[in-house]
Amino acid sequence: MFGGDIVFNSYEINLDTLAIIPIDTHLSKIIETNQTFFVKKSTKDIVDDSCKFFGSSYVGRHEGTKNLIGISYKSPIVIEETENIIFFPTSSPRFNDCYWIALNKIKHYNKTQTTSEIIFNNDQSLIINISYGSLKNQILRATLLESTLIKRRKMKKNA
Repeated sequence: MFGGDIVFNSYEINLDTLAIIPIDTHLSKIIETNQTFFVKKSTKDIVDDSCKFFGSSYVGRHEGTKNLIGISYKSPIVIEETENIIFFPTSSPRFNDCYWIALNKIKHYNKTQTTSEIIFNNDQSLIINISYGSLKNQILRATLLESTLIKRRKMKKNA
């Protein structure tokens, strides 16, 4: 961390959250639509705390994803369902290098020489050390989760 950086002890993912980036095992960088700051927690702890804030847990949301779309490895997670806050990991959440990205904040993504670039809705760019194919797969999985949830809501509403 650097002299003027803002550091918090806790954080809940919200509609402004774009990405959660690991700095080390107990420090994460939060990128929001209009600000960037640090939180003294791992990315997985921030995701788990946010799931708990909205009435579940990371384990519960992970099981939900598994039941809904059959994905149990590098699963996208519904953080909060009424606002469609869905995040996906860039690697296994067990690893310290796992970024978490907000599905609905992605405007575009590109292949670079050895990495991938995400352009968010606010035109902010993020370079991630993940192959384009892997990034595309994670986005497709998260989109499948979102689509499944929307269909179920419609079915329930029309029942």
